[in-house]
Amino acid sequence: MVKTLRIGGASGFWGDAVSATPQLLAAGGLDFIVYDYLAEITMAILARARAKDPSAGYASDFVTGAMAPNLAEIAAQGVRIISNAGGVNPGAGAAALREEIARQGLSLKVAVIEGDDLSGQVEEIAANAPVEMFSGALFPPKDKIASINAYLGAFPIAAALDRGADIVITGRCVDSAVTLGACIHQFGWTPEDLDQLAGGSLAGHILECGPQATGGNFTDWRDVVEGLEEIGYPIAEVNPDGSFDVIKPDGTGGLVSRGTVGEQMLYEIGDPQAYALPDVICDFSDVTLTEIGPDRVHVTGARGLGVPGDYKTCLTHADGYRAGHIFTFYGLEAEEKARAFADAALARTRAQLKAMNAPDFTDVSVELIGAESQFGEMRQSPPAREVAAKIAVRHVDARAVGLFLKEATGLGLATPPGLSGFAGTRPRPSPVLALFSYLTPKDQVRVRLRDEVGETQIPAAAAVEPTPPQRPALPALPTAQRPVEVPLVRLAYGRSGDKGDIANIGILARYPDFMPWIWAALTEDHLSRVFGHFAQGRIERFYLPGSASMNILLHGALGGGGTSSLRNDPQAKGYAQLLLAAPVPVDADLLEGNESNA
Repeated sequence: MVKTLRIGGASGFWGDAVSATPQLLAAGGLDFIVYDYLAEITMAILARARAKDPSAGYASDFVTGAMAPNLAEIAAQGVRIISNAGGVNPGAGAAALREEIARQGLSLKVAVIEGDDLSGQVEEIAANAPVEMFSGALFPPKDKIASINAYLGAFPIAAALDRGADIVITGRCVDSAVTLGACIHQFGWTPEDLDQLAGGSLAGHILECGPQATGGNFTDWRDVVEGLEEIGYPIAEVNPDGSFDVIKPDGTGGLVSRGTVGEQMLYEIGDPQAYALPDVICDFSDVTLTEIGPDRVHVTGARGLGVPGDYKTCLTHADGYRAGHIFTFYGLEAEEKARAFADAALARTRAQLKAMNAPDFTDVSVELIGAESQFGEMRQSPPAREVAAKIAVRHVDARAVGLFLKEATGLGLATPPGLSGFAGTRPRPSPVLALFSYLTPKDQVRVRLRDEVGETQIPAAAAVEPTPPQRPALPALPTAQRPVEVPLVRLAYGRSGDKGDIANIGILARYPDFMPWIWAALTEDHLSRVFGHFAQGRIERFYLPGSASMNILLHGALGGGGTSSLRNDPQAKGYAQLLLAAPVPVDADLLEGNESNA
């Protein structure tokens, strides 16, 4: 009988805690530890690093922090490692790791998955001139392109494991592929095993953000705040049918519950019935989350609808410069003083730009943090007596951005009273690497596996035309015997994030019978009132009956997205908090009955 596969998730971003690896090794009994380091912002950073140094461009602390101190124990336990730490230079990352393995006298085998880097095909790609898949923007100038990477899947990782690799390093693959690759290797899943692939992908999605599945960024943060400094990293126990349990190491902080796992399931998935990954198009609408023991949640019900014929591809390109600074004010009328200062700094700079016949800024952002500027028309606070004025600009010329920083600082003695702040040197303009996403046919991407055996090309699985999703029946409109308005947080958990310039907000009902009230309350009109000061495009809502939840997409809501936005929250990490604070109607008897039985 094929045993359950135990996989620990040790990293959710480049910079995650190095303590995760020894914690998971100490838990024992793991077959794999997986690491996700890459996001669109990370790829832009790594592309800039490689441009300066051809030997750079990978997540170096995977080698120095996660692997080097733990290689002996990894070898002793026979735990296998999968990581996308290769970034835009996986070969260099693998070479550095092999040197460290040799230095320690170990015999671990390292395999590399390459082929995601399409920057050598700029001429061919530009000739086809794909449009941006979300906004419809035109293809950027060839001479501005910094990186082009296709999002690879899990089957090449499985092939490397089949050939005996102890450690697999990839370039850009989808975050969940590091987990799915282990599952394919262990269970022998084929491209036709769509439901199993969807289940393994969901397991990878739960693990890919590390402790976000075990209490990190959790709505009910007070339930996990004690012991947060030693929060447990997640472990998935995956079954051959694609179902799995989520747990954490014994004795660690944090929490594994329907709420923590459900929030992570909804995180950044877009349409939950058409979550397209390289290996399978997933339908999570009927997924159920069941607490079957303390810190143990059973997850089942993921379905696969088909296999896409394209790879999502992300291109970064130079798009001007940006910079900003935070100026704090306190005292009476702090908001008005900060606003007057921001207006003066911008007007002063614009006057000089006009005098030089230079163009205006391409974007400007002023946010008064502490004055509920993030809440828009849902603001409820009285005038603040201390605020942080974040003022940021973008321009095609770095000198214009530098001019703004100089003029804003130069107003220090001409400002309204109350200006203060602790800061070092004046910020400098930084180049903007904007994101451009499009689809690349799989037959145009040559995926390669390089290991001690040699180099092998891994062909992509054939596309399977997806079954159209059957949209679930929506909840019936509820009626209240005793209506009352309460903040949404009384009814739901929430988590939010980004996909380019799209904000993704997942809302999970605390109890299933709250869901009709939540769906009825979170109309497009309600969402427009909460996010109208941010959102510039359409609003989409999706219902997931299996988990009593919904997903919300706000298009054009992030000022261009994380790689180029001037916003205080360019990745929508706090958008769920704004929505949870907004009042919604519910039946008082239903609310009180559920809360009293909790």
